[in-house]
Amino acid sequence: MSTAEAESESPLIFTETAAAKVAELVAAEDNPNLKLRVYIQGGGCSGMQYGFTFDENESEDDTKVVTNGVTLLIDPMSIQYLTGATIDYVDNLQGSQFVINNPNAATTCGCGSSFSV
Repeated sequence: MSTAEAESESPLIFTETAAAKVAELVAAEDNPNLKLRVYIQGGGCSGMQYGFTFDENESEDDTKVVTNGVTLLIDPMSIQYLTGATIDYVDNLQGSQFVINNPNAATTCGCGSSFSV
């Protein structure tokens, strides 16, 4: 899916709360070119795990989701597992973290950072 297609029909939800936290973190890094990249990799207790990193580079084949001017990037391999998901940021008694509510995950681990399909 091209960047233009992703902007017109978002494959996932990047919440305003998550976007606000990313904007705060980008401001702390003092680099307005940073974007949040979410990716899937093998490992974790359920077989696959989520990862987050900041990235200045956007590939042509990345899916791009923009919320309130904040950009989330997803590589082509990862988007197939994240379509329909919601990426949010929570701050509760268990701590502060980005969370992914993924309807494609058949099972998830207790910590929520790994899953299987």
